[in-house]
Amino acid sequence: MRMKPGRPDLGPLASLFDVPSAADGPAVTFLGVSTLLFDDGEHAVLTDGFFSRPSLLKVGLGRIAPDAGRIGSALARLGLDDERSRLRAVVPVHTHFDHALDSGVVAQRTGADLVGSESAAYVGRGAGLPDDRIHVVTPGAPVELGSFTLTFVESDHCPPDRYPGRISSPVVPPVRAAAYRCGEAWSIHVGHTSGRTALVQGSAGFVPGALAGMSADVAYLGVGQLGVQDEDHLRAYWAETVTAVGARTVVLTHWDDFFRPLDRPLRALPYAGDDLDVTLRVLGELAAEQRVGLHLPTVWRGEDPWSARA
Repeated sequence: MRMKPGRPDLGPLASLFDVPSAADGPAVTFLGVSTLLFDDGEHAVLTDGFFSRPSLLKVGLGRIAPDAGRIGSALARLGLDDERSRLRAVVPVHTHFDHALDSGVVAQRTGADLVGSESAAYVGRGAGLPDDRIHVVTPGAPVELGSFTLTFVESDHCPPDRYPGRISSPVVPPVRAAAYRCGEAWSIHVGHTSGRTALVQGSAGFVPGALAGMSADVAYLGVGQLGVQDEDHLRAYWAETVTAVGARTVVLTHWDDFFRPLDRPLRALPYAGDDLDVTLRVLGELAAEQRVGLHLPTVWRGEDPWSARA
């Protein structure tokens, strides 16, 4: 079978990058892959905090470690480069390197806690984060973080999981990418004191029925590898996330080529690993049928998904 060459062209998708800029209230800033900054100006929480984005060659053949320069540049741009910053927590959605590589370092540099799974705790310890700054969550139990409340629901990684299993000892970089095993994958419900709610689904996997009874206005859906699944998986994924929580706005994440630095324009993952065209076709049909707004986020821009058009 011949592999499809190239990668999806984002140019024709310009109309989907239409999430409004935030004027007041909580804003969400997309920072590549599943890194999202929820920020109301007083308190903030950050999923993943992945800024190093090592090259494909290094990931495939070498050892990887957090890039202090890239992390520092990103934190400075976000106004978080201080141990007394407003950032309350860094929250890995799971512990593959493209999510958790920088999590412990970002927590350390911003004064935030690392909040997540036992596997995430070992990533934090490997980065030198003290135990009193590491919080291992209980599934279903709300975690209050200033203006935000996070609830973690057990989920699953999109198949195939190239580095399955849990992390059981501190990860001390530099290490092979395989050291960052998936660990526990989460669906994360984010609530704000304003009443706004969101679901963060970091990977395009799910546990059937896990989100039953929960509600969220907005769903941030990770779609990495979704476009190479069969169509039944795409439809089930939508049903078990968007439909399950009753979201009226969907913003897609984890579509960008994460081997490319954040200071360069984002581009889609190549067809060799994913097919964003297929994802947008199927999810676009489902969104139209259910009158749900489907959008792509603009990197580095604080956005208000709660006011996005359907």
